[in-house]
Amino acid sequence: MSARTDVTTLELVGGVEPLVVGLHAYDERWVDRYLEHSGRIAAALVASDVVIEHIGSTSVPGLAAKPIVDIVVAVDDITAEEDYLEPLLAAGYVLRVREPGHRLVRTPERDVHVHVYERGAAAVDEYLLLRDHLRRDPADRTLYEDTKRALMNEQWDDMNAYADAKTEVIEAIKARARAAGGS
Repeated sequence: MSARTDVTTLELVGGVEPLVVGLHAYDERWVDRYLEHSGRIAAALVASDVVIEHIGSTSVPGLAAKPIVDIVVAVDDITAEEDYLEPLLAAGYVLRVREPGHRLVRTPERDVHVHVYERGAAAVDEYLLLRDHLRRDPADRTLYEDTKRALMNEQWDDMNAYADAKTEVIEAIKARARAAGGS
């Protein structure tokens, strides 16, 4: 657990950004991109004991996705930014979000997002629950893709608003995952 006090507000470096990339058919190269960056992250954080997982739609074979590879990293202490944030910035990532319990760095090209949480954070378990369920449930995978496609027909001046619009469907899918025995 954190030894220091975490940040208490949202810092969105660069401000609100519109959603400009659309959905792409599943691309097996997303796995290679994840492996490339998980190695880069592991090398940057070699002094720390971290968990690195591929999350998000690009981690689900067969699922259409925005071509942005999402990675979650669990660290021992989210407030000890010198242990993870400084090394990730030195490895070429740029800070996008600093908020309570969560940091997000990404590539300058914005095609890889690295979400950093403290080990044991519920958000990490939630990402993995959704990923694992979508990997094994074709009906929910189709529902999720159809939802994303429908939302892509709208204009999103804030990428976060697009993400928020999927929340109801994601929560329903996670509820079914839990009922099916997911953790």
